[in-house]
Amino acid sequence: MRDDTLQDEFEELPQGEAVLALSSQGDVLVANLPAERLLKTKLDPGSRLKRETLFTSKCLAQAELALREALQAGSSRSGLRGEINSGDGTTKSVEYSVFPLRSPQGSIMGALLTFRSLDNFSLQHFARGIEVLDFSALFDNMAEGIFTVNHHMRITSFNHRAQKLTGYQTGEVLGRFCWEIFQSDLCQTNCPLRMTMQTGQMRTDQDVRIVDKLGERVSILVNTSVIRDRVGKVLGAVETFRPLSTLDLSGGEQAADLRHPAIVGQNPALRRIMEMLPDVARSEVSVVIEGESGTGKELIARAIHDHSPRSAGPFVAVNTSALAETLLESELFGHEKGAFTGASSTRAGRFELARGGTLFLDEIGEINPDIQVKLLRVLEERQFERVGGNRSITMDCRIICATNRALQEEVKKGRFRTDLYYRLHTVPLTLPPLRDRMDDLPMLVDHFIGRLNGKYGKDVRGVDPKAMSLLRRHPWPGNIRELQRVLEYAFVFIKGPVITAAHLPPLSDDSPDEAPETLKAPLSWDDERQTILKALQKVGGKKQEAARILGISRSSLWRKMKEYDL
Repeated sequence: MRDDTLQDEFEELPQGEAVLALSSQGDVLVANLPAERLLKTKLDPGSRLKRETLFTSKCLAQAELALREALQAGSSRSGLRGEINSGDGTTKSVEYSVFPLRSPQGSIMGALLTFRSLDNFSLQHFARGIEVLDFSALFDNMAEGIFTVNHHMRITSFNHRAQKLTGYQTGEVLGRFCWEIFQSDLCQTNCPLRMTMQTGQMRTDQDVRIVDKLGERVSILVNTSVIRDRVGKVLGAVETFRPLSTLDLSGGEQAADLRHPAIVGQNPALRRIMEMLPDVARSEVSVVIEGESGTGKELIARAIHDHSPRSAGPFVAVNTSALAETLLESELFGHEKGAFTGASSTRAGRFELARGGTLFLDEIGEINPDIQVKLLRVLEERQFERVGGNRSITMDCRIICATNRALQEEVKKGRFRTDLYYRLHTVPLTLPPLRDRMDDLPMLVDHFIGRLNGKYGKDVRGVDPKAMSLLRRHPWPGNIRELQRVLEYAFVFIKGPVITAAHLPPLSDDSPDEAPETLKAPLSWDDERQTILKALQKVGGKKQEAARILGISRSSLWRKMKEYDL
């Protein structure tokens, strides 16, 4: 997007709205005349405008956080209040918003700031008497969907992106209650917009499912803020939203084929997997998802199920490593009454419970050879019998497997059957560990903060630079699951809006190259034994901690210790 194009667009905006576009380095891309008048400064394109020059020390931290979120994570913040420095040495109280500024290709090229002096806040009246913001023309160029409501929760403006995301035209929604249009899963219980109106507090990064005009479920990420007049009276509220999809993270015009609210990131390796998922979901092929513990293998499995022809059926998950070998066969296939000691009644197994849906077998690399043989027979014959029974039951479910082992190496070592490997391994997917996708860290942090705000009823805005630096240096042996727990730890103690280093639990600052050795890579018998031994020695024999370092479950570690006589 050229600077002169930006300038042309800004000149068409209603006079009075101060608009400033900055590059990611802080260079002025363009500023309209109201911005120069407000700041009493000539803002020539290419000139450098430091944040500490623009904002007073009182609100600098808040502004830096909003700018960082816009530049790094593509998040928008609206309805912020603070003070800015004017060129004549005075300060002005303003309400401001920060949006990511995107190129035509969708990449973030800078930040767009809008300012309104609190002494000059005004509203126009729409032809039907509905109050609308006088800078709605600017909102029509935003990457996020934006709409406003009055204090009766009736929609008063609806931008161009909101129309594309929902399928509704502006004329169809103006004056109607917002819940009539969005029909979200939170409309009648925990509506972020209503809570903002009642409390005056912003809600950030809330996961919401809405229904579009065609009746399709769409997962979105929501931010809300109140609209006040110049004396502080609440006139309504504004909500911005964007699709929660790794296929459309840029906010571009291309609609995503597969959405899942918990899969967050735009790392190239993850994006390649997500590009495959729509085709994988529509098929009936067996899938093996490989990756370290905590990388989100079950989330990928659920996304495949949710967008498959079997989505109306159940999703049944079994962690095979968490079950004793003597119980695993009964759990999978069920048992008849009296089949073994303690079998006091007939019980259906997971294959039966997953009828018409998907059976997710986690840690498939841990099952013993006897169960491997029976599993292979079921996959080939599409039939099975309960333990102690003689009646054949038809298998009617799709199989998705996951493992933190390299199955091909397990086959070479003779620990996993070759025929079962090729029967399951139709479509292999390998998830990258968190240490290899540090570019996704700010987005993941924002995602979990939004979820934890809803869980704990807090209004945490983000992470300060020092704390983010600690998060970046940590090797994350527990991957995304560990990141979630670290942030939840911070939520227990935080009182203000920003997570600092003092709120975090002790974190290693080892670089990824110095991270504790895991069992991710294929290892020889001796090397694997030594790796396990070193992990146990490092944590003083604590199996739970050793398993976390090694990236495996505690029961898997216990079995390996028996295997290696440790």
